Amino acid sequence: MSRIFITGSADGLGQMAAQLLVKDGHQVVLHARNGNRAKEALAAVPGAETVVTGDLSGIAETIKVAEQVNKLGTFDAVIHNAAVGYQETKRIETADGLPHVFAINSLAPYILTCLINKPKRLVYISSGLHKDGDATLRDLEWNIRSWNGYMAYADSKLHNVILAFYAARQWPDVYSNALEPGWVATKMGGPSAPDSLTEAPKTQVWLAAGNEPEVLVSGKYFYHKKLRSVHPAAADPQVQDRFITECERLSGVKFPA
Repeated sequence: MSRIFITGSADGLGQMAAQLLVKDGHQVVLHARNGNRAKEALAAVPGAETVVTGDLSGIAETIKVAEQVNKLGTFDAVIHNAAVGYQETKRIETADGLPHVFAINSLAPYILTCLINKPKRLVYISSGLHKDGDATLRDLEWNIRSWNGYMAYADSKLHNVILAFYAARQWPDVYSNALEPGWVATKMGGPSAPDSLTEAPKTQVWLAAGNEPEVLVSGKYFYHKKLRSVHPAAADPQVQDRFITECERLSGVKFPA
């Protein structure tokens, strides 16, 4: 059995993945934004080992989340699930002066990847919308561009794939992959989303704890347990290096050698 940490597991697909993993006998550590959400998370996932708390919109709190996780010991897998959608009609600035969407969806997974003791597997939740993301990586802070919530979200989901593929390149001893769960009727996806909510959490569970040969790969992108095409820039080492350099600059956290 595996020990797995899941960000953003107080509700939605993170919670559903946690429930499936616990049902299969795995040890699961949850994450929630604050204490009240933590209580809700534990109530919704009976059998979870524990929960760590921290608001991933802030660099300092994200670092504290990593510290909490490391105090719990080692993990076989980390599922980077936490994200916000693209309903924001204006640029919402975090305490660090960053766009809310970028801070949570892009920078927090980077910081956690750098600081959490290296697991055997890394799983990043992206979206089919990543193909609309801006591969130039210009103006990640949205200081120059006119705010566009859809594009900010698409950019962040491209960033998730870039990070997954960079980790796969840097750490050959880790299985690092990304996936899209489909457009499903979660709080983020909305009630009219057409894809299967039942199928949506299964690929991340499979990548985190499965033992089939199809799972024991790295630098791949999946949809419903099948390989799927990806934005070509995500696999470009120059694009990856540029993204990591920007994340280092903005967070002050360096990717481990």
